[in-house]
Amino acid sequence: MIPAAFEYATATTVDEAVGHLHHYGEDAKLLAGGQSLVPLMRLRLAQPSALVDISRMQGVGSIKRDDGHITVGAGVRHADIERDSTVRDGLPLLAEVAHEVGDAQVRNLGTMGGVIAHGDAAGDYCTLALMLDAEIITSKRTHPASAFFRDVFTTALDPDEVVTGVRFPVARGPHAYIKFRRRLYDWAIAGVMVQDTGSEWRVGYVNLGSTPLRGGGVEQALADGATPTEAATHAVEGLEPRDDVRATAEYKRHLATVLTRRALETAT
Repeated sequence: MIPAAFEYATATTVDEAVGHLHHYGEDAKLLAGGQSLVPLMRLRLAQPSALVDISRMQGVGSIKRDDGHITVGAGVRHADIERDSTVRDGLPLLAEVAHEVGDAQVRNLGTMGGVIAHGDAAGDYCTLALMLDAEIITSKRTHPASAFFRDVFTTALDPDEVVTGVRFPVARGPHAYIKFRRRLYDWAIAGVMVQDTGSEWRVGYVNLGSTPLRGGGVEQALADGATPTEAATHAVEGLEPRDDVRATAEYKRHLATVLTRRALETAT
């Protein structure tokens, strides 16, 4: 299908992007890699009045490590995250997650900031950010990931707010990400990621609710000395999967338990 008509502008700085958003109003959308927005526009599930192209925006294309954290600029592509030595050394789970995003085209066009701003529960980075208590840096402020993802495709961003980066804590311990899908490049029907931070285990769930979710029950069970199999029995606590064309909510709960056990066994 063909998208509905829209106005178009480009921005090479954050200030320009904010200015365009002010000008076009709250129905305007930012276009970075376009790998999520454009398909929605073609189906007319999204009909923005204007697109502000930030694919060449300066100052958001680097990856830096400082003070026990890795900050990934909003404009960094998935393929670059996967290959980056700073990421692979300081937070290897992030590199593995980047490798699991879509196909080669998506990984070479899509961006960190696009995934975070889109706020999809199936967006792998969203779950990782929530699970590790990352910080979402914007043109206005810094959001804790725990307060950023609010509902289906809904975040704490204001209409004129631009994501500029995500700040993850360094974590080099045992980890795993298992993504269950029908075909290799599909969105996850369900996904589970686990990370040993050195002081505790963190567990996150992909596409098992209206927002990214954290496995608090599993984390507590592990802290209490449970085995992976025992801890996985707590996987369904707090989940809210829904029936869809790919799987029933009941099957997704079953997947959550099985994938949690497998991820923990893989990591340990």
